[in-house]
Parts: sequence; structure tokens; C-alpha cells
Amino acid sequence: MKFIQLIEYETHKPEEISRLLDRWREESGDESTVTRTVLTADHDRPNRYISIVEFPSYEEAMRNSNRPETDRFAKEMAALCDGPVQFRNLDVNREELV
Repeated sequence: MKFIQLIEYETHKPEEISRLLDRWREESGDESTVTRTVLTADHDRPNRYISIVEFPSYEEAMRNSNRPETDRFAKEMAALCDGPVQFRNLDVNREELV
């Protein structure tokens, strides 16, 4: 079953977080289990962002979370945020591509 993680955060440094993500992708290389990432900005709340990260399964997401590169990325990202980072862990029950 596909798995999606929503990562919601507030920051005044979105460009730095984007660069941090680029570095994480380079460091992870072919070992990353992420199949898709979408970075979004909340249209109605300035400085509020949600990252949508897709994985083939919950197990693959946890394998990715346990990688040292991911741990380092999460700590550095949290330091760039204006408050706590919130995670939503979602099992995909249905998906339609139109």
C-alpha cells in the first residue's frame, strides 16, 4: 500500500530548506525510497509550507527515515523552522489519476 507523509512547517527561510532538500537528494542517491516530493506554500497563511512526500509503502518510508542522511536533513530543517514541524502519516486507500 502506498504511503504519504505530510510535513507541515513554518519558516522565513524556504529557499534554504529547498537547498537542504537538494543536498539530501544528492547524498541519498539511489538509496532513497521516496517516489515523489511536492513542496507547497499555503496560499492563505504566509510562511506556512507543506511538503508532500510519497513512498511505495510505510515500511519503505521507515527505512528512509532511519537513514543517517534523512536524520541529518530533519535536524537541519527543524533548525530553519520558526516552530515545531508537524508530521501526518497517511496510508493511501484510493488513488485516481485524471
